Amino acid sequence: MFQLSQQDIHLGAAASGKQEAIRQVAAALTSAGCVSAAYVDGMLQRELQTSTYLGNGIAIPHGTTDTRDLVLNTGVQVFQFPQGIEWGEGQTAYVVIGIAARSDEHLALLRQLTHVLSDDSVAEQLAKTTSAEELRSLLMGEKLAAEFKFDASLISLDVAADSLMTLQALNAGRLQKIGAVNAQFVSDVITRKPLNLGQGIWLSDSAEGNLTSAATVSRPASAFDEEGEKVALLLTVAVADQQPLTVLNYLSDLLVNQKAERLLNADAVGVLALLSSEVAEESAVLSAEYVVRNEHGLHARPGTALVNVIKQFSSEITVTNLDGSGKPANGRSLMKVVALGVKKGHHLRFTASGDDAEAALKAIGEAISEGLGEGAA
Repeated sequence: MFQLSQQDIHLGAAASGKQEAIRQVAAALTSAGCVSAAYVDGMLQRELQTSTYLGNGIAIPHGTTDTRDLVLNTGVQVFQFPQGIEWGEGQTAYVVIGIAARSDEHLALLRQLTHVLSDDSVAEQLAKTTSAEELRSLLMGEKLAAEFKFDASLISLDVAADSLMTLQALNAGRLQKIGAVNAQFVSDVITRKPLNLGQGIWLSDSAEGNLTSAATVSRPASAFDEEGEKVALLLTVAVADQQPLTVLNYLSDLLVNQKAERLLNADAVGVLALLSSEVAEESAVLSAEYVVRNEHGLHARPGTALVNVIKQFSSEITVTNLDGSGKPANGRSLMKVVALGVKKGHHLRFTASGDDAEAALKAIGEAISEGLGEGAA
């Protein structure tokens, strides 16, 4: 994980405009030994090509691909402008994070930062704090609740099982492996019968041994009967705070509406989406998958190009990195798209629902094949 020191943070800065702010950030990157002095030209050129404003009062100026050879060491410099800097199109930046990175290494850094900055309340604190340590702590996510662990890697489908005990042991063991529970949780879960929620869906948990919130799913290759009750899917949750309640609420809605069958037919990414977001009925949803060929993945510039294409259409559009966490993101949010950590060769799944869904997916595919503003690979 990228580490940030108080020496990288500059509170209470002031600038007459965006260009001056970028020059201040570039000078700090140079002084820190991250870049050569000429890197500032690449940062200013990048801003002319496409805005580096992410949203929530945050901008992330950085150089062009042509100036990557001027990067000496990966690093960031954080400038807080309490009075705000006009960043164009009515957007005001209060925190400006200058980035120096070679190749794909900046994607992990961006993914970490955007995960933190996607919280509106955190962005407001970043703009107002007068403490460098507090700002550093906020950026590093140290003041946020522990991340809820639930992604496609925690969903097992087509499990060779014909007993609940097998599914219980699999789920509990998986939660223990990721450090979400201890042995006491495992022992308790596998010795107690899960709760039958109906429609083949079962739930298991324990009041003992929960270390951090997480969820995991196992679905047998074929549904089976156990003591006269259908078993088609088992969800096991570790509950250390309220975060798992979101998953349980989505599951409850599916059950109440007699839609549990959707969980039994979806792939792992689909199951994750159904339990973590609103997903329209399949009859009303179109989907397509494309491979990103950009040399440095979906960094700010191609990410902006993708989001701009999506915003041309009225349909609701989500994008999922099938080679990442598998969690769907709002295609209209640059911050969330960049946070997907898309690298060259990653497969993206787009879903669209609305009157112009087909046209939207076609346009997205064409934009990706043309290189999202960076030329076809």
